[in-house]
Amino acid sequence: MMALEEAVARVNRELTVLPTAEVPVPQALGMVLAETVVADEAIPPFANTAMDGFAIRAADSVGASEQSPVTLPVVATIPAGAVAPRALESGEAMRIMTGAPIPDGADAIIMVELTKPAGFDVNILAEVAEKNHIRPAGDDVKIGEEIFHPGTVLGAGHLGVLASLGRQSIRAYRRPRVGVMSTGDELVEGADELRPGQIRDSNRITLLSLVKEAGLEPVDLGLIRDNEQQIRAALERGVESCDAVITSGGVSMGDFDYVKAVLTQLGDFSWMQIAIKPAKPLVFGVLNATPIFGLPGNPVSSMVSFELFARPGLRRMMGLLDAERAQVDAIVDEPLPRNKDGKTHFLRVMARVNDTGTWIVRSAGGQGSHQLTGMASANALAILPDGPGLEQGDTVRVMLL
Repeated sequence: MMALEEAVARVNRELTVLPTAEVPVPQALGMVLAETVVADEAIPPFANTAMDGFAIRAADSVGASEQSPVTLPVVATIPAGAVAPRALESGEAMRIMTGAPIPDGADAIIMVELTKPAGFDVNILAEVAEKNHIRPAGDDVKIGEEIFHPGTVLGAGHLGVLASLGRQSIRAYRRPRVGVMSTGDELVEGADELRPGQIRDSNRITLLSLVKEAGLEPVDLGLIRDNEQQIRAALERGVESCDAVITSGGVSMGDFDYVKAVLTQLGDFSWMQIAIKPAKPLVFGVLNATPIFGLPGNPVSSMVSFELFARPGLRRMMGLLDAERAQVDAIVDEPLPRNKDGKTHFLRVMARVNDTGTWIVRSAGGQGSHQLTGMASANALAILPDGPGLEQGDTVRVMLL
C-alpha cells in the first residue's frame, strides 16, 4: 500500500494553477487576486459626519453645559446624500445626518444626544473639540494607496472596498469548473420505489456540494451506467468542458470497475491503494491537461477521499497557497477504538472547544464507509495512526471540516 503523503505528493505534482481572468466584482468572492489594486479615489470621498447631530464651530460651544446651554439658530438640515445650501457662519448650527458632508465653515459635530431642541434653535449642552465626530476625506483609503496585493483571497470586506472604489471587475485566478459524475448500474435518481439491488445516488449531490463549498464551480455530468462507451463519452465531455473531473465508483479491484478500464485506455493514470481507512482506492491522472480524480463509491469513502486529495489540489489550481483544511490537537472525550491494520484511520467526530479553549472530540456515530449519517453529523476527522486506538483523555490530531 502507498503512504498517504506519497499519494498527496503524486496528485500535487500534476496540478497547475489556472490562468487569470477579468472577473466581475460580485462574482469574485473567495477567488485569489492576481493584481495590485491602487485606489484612484479616496474613501470616504469627502469629509462627513460619524453621528447624527449638529454641525457647528467648536468655538461656539465653549462653556456650554446642561446648566448653562449655548443656544444656536438652526439654519439648515443636511441629510445623507445632500450638501449644505451654504457655508456655516459663526454662531449658527446645521442639523446633519450620519454620512452627510460637513458644510464649509463647520469644524465639529455635536451628537444629538448632547443637544436639546428649542423651537427653531438648538441648545448645545456640552463643549466639543475641533474635528469632533468628523471623518476626513481619505480617512480609510487615500488616492494612490496600494490597498490589496496579488495572492489576497477576496472576502466580503474586500469586495465592499472594491465596490466603494467603483471597480466593476478585478483580475483573479480562475475558479476551476469541476465536473462530477456517478457511475453504476445499481444507482437510481429520484423518489421512485427501489427494485431489489438498487440504491439511490447520493454521491453526486454530495460531491457537487463539496465542490461548491470549496469555492469551486460545480458542473453536473450526470449518472452514468456501467457501460464503457457511455463512461468514455462522459469523461471526454467532462475533459472538454471542465478544468477537472471527479468520478465516484468503479475504481477498485473488481471485474466490473468500468471507470478504471476506460481510464486505462485513455491515458497514463495512477492506480493507488493508499494506507488509509476509509478511502483506500484512488485513481488519478491528467487527460488533455485536465486532472481526473477517480474516487471510491462508498459514500463516506468518497467524501474523505475528496477532502484528502481533490479539495486541496483543486483549490491550489485557483491560486490558493493555504489550500488544506485546518488541523488542531484535541482531547478524546471517549474511547476511539480501532484495529491495527497498517493504515491511518480517519474517524468521523464531533469537535468542540471547552471553557479552557481546548478542543474536545467524540465519535459522530457509525464509522462504516457506507454510514453517511455519521459523516453528516461530523464537523471533523480524527486522524488515528496505526495501533489499537485511543483512550479517553488521549490527544489526537484532528482535521476540521
